[in-house]
Amino acid sequence: MAVYTDVSAEELGDFLARYDIGELLSYKGIAEGVENSNFLIHTSRGSYFLTLYEKRVAVGDLPFFLGLMAHLAEHGITCPQPVRTRAGEALGTLAGRPAAIIDFLEGVWPRRPSVVHCAAVGGALAKMHLAGQDFAMRRANALSVAGWRPLFDAMAPRADEIQRGLRDLLAAELDFLEGAWPTALPAGVIHADLFPDNVLFLGERLSGLIDFYFACNDILAYDLAICLNAWCFEPDHAFNVTKARALLNAYCRERDLSVEEQEALPLLARGAAVRFLLTRSVDWLNVPPGALVKPKDPMEYLRKLRFHQSVASVRDYGVELSGRAG
Repeated sequence: MAVYTDVSAEELGDFLARYDIGELLSYKGIAEGVENSNFLIHTSRGSYFLTLYEKRVAVGDLPFFLGLMAHLAEHGITCPQPVRTRAGEALGTLAGRPAAIIDFLEGVWPRRPSVVHCAAVGGALAKMHLAGQDFAMRRANALSVAGWRPLFDAMAPRADEIQRGLRDLLAAELDFLEGAWPTALPAGVIHADLFPDNVLFLGERLSGLIDFYFACNDILAYDLAICLNAWCFEPDHAFNVTKARALLNAYCRERDLSVEEQEALPLLARGAAVRFLLTRSVDWLNVPPGALVKPKDPMEYLRKLRFHQSVASVRDYGVELSGRAG
């Protein structure tokens, strides 16, 4: 949620005139994350989020994202909803960018996730996967295994500026993952970016899932692997088995993992680590001029990758899962 595109009060006031949400009182940019320009706006009728879509978000994908949020809300998943203009439109243009106003959800994201937080996320992720089963629209995951090689090619010439030997390490890991990646596991709509800053809590109660702008169709267990990486490592980079157990067991209470999914989880976690190592490396090496953002450290995901490379089975994540075949 970084600010790449500035917006003047006059521009914003004209934009808000299309909506029935009151007059602009104040607004401020939210300088976290790396994908879109986000603003918290206060009007005479309440608080809202304004998003200007940048970088990897394609305009043609926006109906999928906005439609998915509406679908999930209809199925009991608490997530932001787009505010429509008086003409019924969910999308507009502001400062030369596609833009949408999203309603405001109460809650804060956990800076230090606890075991309770991890369990709540596991259960919510499974419920989201089940709720998305009958969502009619589809979007391919451009940042799954087939998309990693182009990212690597883009950053490879400068990879060793981040860490000596990183280029060779990633080349070897990509060769392995491309040959071993599963193709027959259960798939559906995934969030694909369910980091702590995309989950809101009121105390220890999960109050909403946000930021669906990487959502797509892919392997469901891959989404779970992304969460293992995002929620179950400590600030000193140690893997927290207790958090992983809580997350995985809570997921399985809502949706069973097949034996094949369990066996593939270490491989999927390696792939998830590579995906974020690559995108963080590209961002690290290519910060846009004037961006009010500090790119996230790619080395965090190099350490996570090395951990998953040492994992022999799902038991190393602290659980003894059982399930059905197929």
